[in-house]
Amino acid sequence: MKFLDQAKIYLQSGDGGSGCMSFRRERCVEFGGPDGGNGGRGGHVIFETVKNLNTLIDFRYQQHFKAETGHHGEGRNKSGAKGNDLVIKVPIGTVILSEDKEHVLADMDKDGETTIFLKGGDGGFGNAHYKSSTNQAPRKITPGWSGEEMAIWLRLKLIADVGLLGLPNAGKSTFLAACSKAKPKIADYPFTTLTPNLGVVGVDNTEFVIADIPGLIEGAHEGLGVGHRFLGHVERTSVLLHLIDITSDSPADDYYTIRKELELYGEGLVDKPEVIALTKADSLGEELTDDQLSTFEKETGKKAYAISAISNQGVTEVLRELRMHIDGKVENIDENYVESSAGGYDPLRSNANS
Repeated sequence: MKFLDQAKIYLQSGDGGSGCMSFRRERCVEFGGPDGGNGGRGGHVIFETVKNLNTLIDFRYQQHFKAETGHHGEGRNKSGAKGNDLVIKVPIGTVILSEDKEHVLADMDKDGETTIFLKGGDGGFGNAHYKSSTNQAPRKITPGWSGEEMAIWLRLKLIADVGLLGLPNAGKSTFLAACSKAKPKIADYPFTTLTPNLGVVGVDNTEFVIADIPGLIEGAHEGLGVGHRFLGHVERTSVLLHLIDITSDSPADDYYTIRKELELYGEGLVDKPEVIALTKADSLGEELTDDQLSTFEKETGKKAYAISAISNQGVTEVLRELRMHIDGKVENIDENYVESSAGGYDPLRSNANS
């Protein structure tokens, strides 16, 4: 199944049914009077989350949705039936945005959650409604009220415990495949991953979910690369796992590149707890790996793990620390990023000038 995480759709709730103008006409009933019934209410547009969906691909093939119109009133004081509600099923984690994408109209992050998004129009009144002591044979009815209509955007934010971050070709998909049953595409070129992947990871008889998103590049917050639009999938995570290629010319610069993109993207991502791992440790000898790890920690002041998804080196230790963050047993303190006079963060250690 193809993955689609945003879609524009058009909604319209049902119009109300019209009232009926009718008079009772029966033998031996001299003054039958009005007996026109009221129209029925139009159907609502309702959103419901279901756990067996994980993409918005269905909305690529159908963009227009309209609830049923209410039935018209009938004689003998018969009110029209209400129109059937239109229930639109969406994945857990779906955010409903206004047409300009500036306002969040609903955030549906629980299984089985329902919300009446557009209400159907009320039914009109039949002539029996207008009967009074001074007007015993009214010939007045009202049509049903129109339903509401709106164009909206649906945006899916996956529900996961851990978010995988890193530059392209940092080994994120390899890591996910090594510690879960997920089978993302793996290759030795950048942007192999084009859509988010979820994997269920087990460690010490516990399980949690990791979300792997496409690699980020400098300028991602402005729309460069393919990963910027998927950062929303890690907004709901408890902790971020930052993977950095240990064979890079400067792992520390790679780290700061991603941190800067998180800060510029916003939504609190830069403040989330993080675990750092230098990947592809099997590509270097033990001595060179230790040197790279020591240099990285000295330049950033951050604790990091040297791991290899191929040989499983350090993977269990990383998963255990992630589990502790998810359980709230680790307090994340960022000592490297000190607020600058511009109000952002300076990617320097706070004690660099001491």
